[in-house]
Amino acid sequence: MGRNRWICHAGAALLLAACQPLSEVGRAPEFSPPEKTVEHAALYRLPMPETTSATRAVDHASLWSANQRSLLGDRRASRPGDILTVVIEINDSAEISNNTARGRSGSSSMGVPEFFGVPQAIDRRLPGGLSVGAGIETGNSSDFSGSGSVRRNEQLTLRVASTVVERLPNGVLRIEGRQEVRVNHELRELLVTGHVRPEDISRLNEITYDKIAGARISYGGRGIISTVQQPRWGEQITEILAPF
Repeated sequence: MGRNRWICHAGAALLLAACQPLSEVGRAPEFSPPEKTVEHAALYRLPMPETTSATRAVDHASLWSANQRSLLGDRRASRPGDILTVVIEINDSAEISNNTARGRSGSSSMGVPEFFGVPQAIDRRLPGGLSVGAGIETGNSSDFSGSGSVRRNEQLTLRVASTVVERLPNGVLRIEGRQEVRVNHELRELLVTGHVRPEDISRLNEITYDKIAGARISYGGRGIISTVQQPRWGEQITEILAPF
């Protein structure tokens, strides 16, 4: 009885897993909840106090102030929760072509037609007209050729607002940005993560992607069109399990 119950539960789980995509039929793809991202947590994190009360009193009495809210202050992102703009302008192309050819041939022969009459004496005792006078003769040859080529062209121009989620002990900032745009039933996603130096951020509070260390940039989408372009899960399993 317990075994039948386990089989029923397993079958129900498999059925729900197979029917899960059916729940999105006729519905637009849902946005990712921002409350569960590191970016959201950094935005709501309380910042550390920048100055003491004595220093704050001196700032109020002075005509010069260097904080971010002042007229001449530095408004570049520098602490967790600050926002900066990542400029992505990728225009890369690569073309590689390789050709390899190799050939080798060789031959060798060895014979003892005369050696004090010993080969002739041995030939008289060999059946079927065999002879040791001819000796050994070998030959071999091999040929190999191979070719390969790679051609790639990528062009992408995007701008995305990213949030400083962590400031490392050495002053480097870890950033994370997420952007989602839904058009009809297709959702376009743009993700950017990496580490930047505060001095690489421009006065406009922007940074280009080539100054982001360990950059991870993802541009894609999900929805009806993306689903149609993907092979069905049964075909994918068949491709993985088929030995031929």
